[in-house]
Amino acid sequence: MGQHLTATLFTASDQARYRTRIHRCLEAFGRMVTEGRFAAEEPSTGVEIELALVDDEMRPAMLNHAVLDRSASDVLTSELGRWNLEINLPPRMLPGATAGDLEQDVLDAVSQAGECAQGVGARAVTIGILPTLAAEHLASDQLTEDPRYALLNRQMLTARGEPFRLDITEPPAPRHGPVGGAPAEHLVLDVDSIAPEAACTSLQLHLQLTPETFPAYWNAAQAIAGLQVALAANSPFLLGRRLWAETRVPLFTQAVDTRPVELRNQGVRPRVWFGDRWTHSAYDLFEENVRYFGALLPLAEDEDPFAELDAGRPPSLHELRLHNGTVWRWNRPVYDVAGGVAHLRLENRVLPAGPTAVDAVANAMFFYGLIRALAESDRPPWQLMSFDAAEANFNAGARHGIDAALYWPGIGTVRADELALRQMLPLAQEGLAAWGVDSAAADRYLGIVEQRCVRRSTGATWQVRTVVEAERDGADRPAAIRRMMRAYLEGMEANEPVHDWPVG
Repeated sequence: MGQHLTATLFTASDQARYRTRIHRCLEAFGRMVTEGRFAAEEPSTGVEIELALVDDEMRPAMLNHAVLDRSASDVLTSELGRWNLEINLPPRMLPGATAGDLEQDVLDAVSQAGECAQGVGARAVTIGILPTLAAEHLASDQLTEDPRYALLNRQMLTARGEPFRLDITEPPAPRHGPVGGAPAEHLVLDVDSIAPEAACTSLQLHLQLTPETFPAYWNAAQAIAGLQVALAANSPFLLGRRLWAETRVPLFTQAVDTRPVELRNQGVRPRVWFGDRWTHSAYDLFEENVRYFGALLPLAEDEDPFAELDAGRPPSLHELRLHNGTVWRWNRPVYDVAGGVAHLRLENRVLPAGPTAVDAVANAMFFYGLIRALAESDRPPWQLMSFDAAEANFNAGARHGIDAALYWPGIGTVRADELALRQMLPLAQEGLAAWGVDSAAADRYLGIVEQRCVRRSTGATWQVRTVVEAERDGADRPAAIRRMMRAYLEGMEANEPVHDWPVG
């Protein structure tokens, strides 16, 4: 969705031409896979982090363009909401002490964004959902002033034919938790725009692969998605309600759901999609996207992908890439061309932003290490568990966070923190060693995930406990959330792991 889009009205002939061209792109992609027309495998990674802007009262600050105007950074860009920014860090290799460099780069980029924000009376925060958002911030006039966002908003509203409905209920709380016994909270809201998508601020991890290695790594990423989200949950509040540990998951699903009720009842797939089976090929994932989802932005170009291949050049596959950007798989295949060479990447979209740079890098290293170990294991989990079980784990991790009960083959159903401590952290250590990651760096970042599990403390649990403590002191919910957000910013800017943050 980074392209400059200017079309304002699509005709039936636009749709027909686009459909023809996207199928031709798909055929060309298949030929490239068969002929091995991709960059060689190397442990190259990429990281994207979305930010929110807040004012002195912790309310969303609609100032992203003003911040960008003051910034000389080439890694900072706008995002969907006027209170959003995105950091796109350059690709880097995994071996050695690169993880420490990544942490410093994240710190520097967030700090630079924060300095520019201060110049216009705002602050930058890395958090899964900004809890001070209100319903008025989710209207179409709160979208960033960019033709591509206005066009996408119109196309999705037209496809749905009615307002988007947000309907999220807090799951039952464990008795031992800070809100045990409290009545469940519930949010129902109809909105006339895709602005709620902007409330979902995430950490997105990329890994360069080849067509041969891609299926095992994608399957591994799907298998651990539930554990990832459980251990990194950081989005418990939306519009003042306490909801899922990672409310980003249902919010994102519902915020861009172009299906009216009748299509949902027929089992039509949502555009935010976990998938429905393990894969044997990256081609299959692109083909499913084309087969199951209609074009939202039928903008065709004139390139003949087969002519490019015959000339020895990688085609842009414009239509396939554009379409792929409007199907939001939690683990997404990505085709790109860089330096005159075609690349295939896995994009992991499961994680929320924040709480800190060190927490974000810990989440990244846990992911990269664990999928390496699982993808190269003799009995990978997708041979031993159903895909439905992986999806159930994902939903449980999002609902309950570190309290989630997850299924894992050979173990059965176990709480997320116990699964990580007993099996997954040692595997992640093995995977990072196989990548060539410096042992001290691996110990530092996996140790942070370990301590989260030992202390049972994530960004989500800290937010909830801090708000509950403020409410016990007599604050109402809005005041409690503002108090929590001020403490959150202090912890974020100090770059102390969230499990070390004090409550209250």
